[in-house]
Amino acid sequence: MKFTAEQIAGILEGEVVGDPNAEVSTLSKIEEGVNGSLTFLSNPKYMNFIYTTQASVTIVNKNFVAESPISTTLIKVEDAYGAFAKVLTYYAQAINDSKKGIEQPVYITDDLKYGEDLYLGSFTYIGKNVKLGKNVKIYPNCYIGDNVTIGDNMLMHSGVRIYADTVIGNNCCLHSGVIIGADGFGFAPNANNAYDKIPQIGNVILENHVEVGAGTTIDRATMGSTIIRNGVKLDNQIQIAHNVEIGEHTVIAAQTGIAGSTKIGKNCIIGGQVGISGHIVIGNNVRIQAQSGVTKNLKDEEVIQGTPAFSYNDFSKSYVHFKNLPKIVVELNELKKNSIKE
Repeated sequence: MKFTAEQIAGILEGEVVGDPNAEVSTLSKIEEGVNGSLTFLSNPKYMNFIYTTQASVTIVNKNFVAESPISTTLIKVEDAYGAFAKVLTYYAQAINDSKKGIEQPVYITDDLKYGEDLYLGSFTYIGKNVKLGKNVKIYPNCYIGDNVTIGDNMLMHSGVRIYADTVIGNNCCLHSGVIIGADGFGFAPNANNAYDKIPQIGNVILENHVEVGAGTTIDRATMGSTIIRNGVKLDNQIQIAHNVEIGEHTVIAAQTGIAGSTKIGKNCIIGGQVGISGHIVIGNNVRIQAQSGVTKNLKDEEVIQGTPAFSYNDFSKSYVHFKNLPKIVVELNELKKNSIKE
């Protein structure tokens, strides 16, 4: 696909400085720009590359003024970074929208219901009583169990597994290796010092605009539902246990684990490798720093760090003392010696 600078400026509501007919067919970083590519400049650290880049078109902020001759055509916008992100979204959408039809071989039951513009990749299995919305894109080697409902504009990358009874809303994206609806980790000890499995008969619900990163797993509820609310963004390799509920527009970084029945509020930011105990409640707008261990309820607006986690400010102060601990010990021993002499 080729676009002219004028067409891109129209999408971004920007101003062209240079050749409005300059064509691009690919995207690039500014330091790696080649003829026919579109790039952007927003970070001042990369300013020098604007004068050497071979990219045909470059998106810049409106206040940019060239101090030396440049060969690239400029598109001036209010926010170059945000504008380039918009272009990336547009570009990815155009690629996915070109995918239509049902490849072979696939297995589909006779009662499948689906909307227009379906793409179904080869070697995919779809069970009984499945409902797919409009513009659903399912890449090869996916599995969708019985009674699954998926809304409009779904993008499912290769190798996704969706167990029975899962409900997924509109405009969601699942990356490769995602598993939704596997059994929760439910076992009860018995008289023989072994463990009996507790049947997991609930399901998983993903609301609208949810994105789930590669290798992430979301377990079905023991009873009821594991719920991921509107706009939640999950990074790669996250484990979400049974009956967890995550509030709208919360974002969670990679390798975080959330134990069963924990409730997380809306607009939270949770760093990578965080461990969260089960059966606790985390409020709204909470910030949890990377590698923290959360073992108790958290109120709205808290910012915490450490294991067990506590106030981020207190943690930072304590860490200063921790780094100075060898020096403090030496000074303490000196005080003891002087005290004995006296």
